[in-house]
Amino acid sequence: MIRIGIVGCGKVTQIRHLPEYAARPDCCITALYDVNAERAQALAQQYGATAYSTCEALIASDEVDAVSVCCPNEKHAEVTIAALRAGKHVLCEKPMAITLEECEAMVDTARECGKKLMIGQNQRLAGAHVKARELILQGEIGKILTFRTAFTHAGPETWSVDPGMQTWFFDKKKAAMGALADLGIHKTDLIQYLTGQKIVEVMAHLTVLDKKFADGSPITVDDNAFCFYRMDGGATGTMTAGWTNYGAEDNSTVLYGTEGVLRIYDNPAHTLVLNRCNGETVYYDVEKIQTNDNQTKSGVIDLFVDWLNGKDVDAISGESVLPAMRAIFAVLEASEKKCAVRVGN
Repeated sequence: MIRIGIVGCGKVTQIRHLPEYAARPDCCITALYDVNAERAQALAQQYGATAYSTCEALIASDEVDAVSVCCPNEKHAEVTIAALRAGKHVLCEKPMAITLEECEAMVDTARECGKKLMIGQNQRLAGAHVKARELILQGEIGKILTFRTAFTHAGPETWSVDPGMQTWFFDKKKAAMGALADLGIHKTDLIQYLTGQKIVEVMAHLTVLDKKFADGSPITVDDNAFCFYRMDGGATGTMTAGWTNYGAEDNSTVLYGTEGVLRIYDNPAHTLVLNRCNGETVYYDVEKIQTNDNQTKSGVIDLFVDWLNGKDVDAISGESVLPAMRAIFAVLEASEKKCAVRVGN
C-alpha cells in the first residue's frame, strides 16, 4: 500500500489527485496540507487523512511514502526537493519550476536520493496524442515539415479554487509566468513528444491583452504567448497559449508532413484525422480531450502509482520534461530581448 501526502488542496487536487488516488486499491491518502487550514481539514475528513499544520511536518511524516506537489509554481522546487531528501517519491504539477536552475536541481536531487520524480504533463497520455505518435512513428505522414499547436481558453479565474481576478495564477510572484506556464508548457512538451524532435531555437512574443486585477490594473503575467519553434529534426512551427479565448476551448495540434497531415483535436466531430496526400481521409475516434468544463480521468495518477509499483511504464520523469522547460525559459528570454534564442542542452 502506497501512502500518499498532498501539498496544496486547490482545484487540481480536488478534481484530479484526490479522487484518482482514492480510486486505486493500492493507495491510501494519509496526509494533506494547504495554507488554508480549513480547506485541508475538510478534505482530510472526506478522505480519511490527516491534515498537517505545516508542509514540513507532512514531508517528514513516517506515514507518507510519496508526495503530490500541487501548490503554486513558486513553491514547486522547494517542496519537491525537500520531499525527495526526506525519502519520498514525488509527483509535481506543471510547470516543473520557475527557473531552469530549480528544474535541474529537482532532477539532480531525485537522482542523488534514488527517488522517482514525475511531472504532470498529462497531454502525453491523451488518447489522440498517443495514437498520433504511433502513426507518426509508422511513417503515415512522412517527414514532418511544419506544425501548429494551440491551447487557449477563457482563463484560470473560473478554474481556480479561489475564483476571481485575484487568483494566484495572475500574480507574478506566485506563478512567475502566465498562460505560457499554465498552458504553453503542455504544448511545448507535447510537440517534442509527438515529433520525436527537440526544440533548438525559439522566437516569441508574450503579452497582456485583456486580463486585469479587480482594481482594473493589468495582471503581472502574460495572458497570451505566441511562439515560433525550430526543431532539431528540421520541423518548424508555432505554439500559441492564451487566456483570452472566450469561445470553445482550443487544444488542437496539426502536423504537416511530406505524405499527409494529422489533425489532432482540431475537428469537433473526430478527435484525430489523417489526411493522406493521395486524397484519402482516415478518422480515428479515440477519447476526447479534457477541458476545464469536462474533467475526465487524467491518467497521471495511475501512471505514477504504476511506476512506484515497479511496472514497466513510460513515466513522465522530471528528466524527460527538462527539454520542454529549457524551451520555455528560452521563450521568456526571446520575448524580453525581441530576438531568436537558442535552446541550451
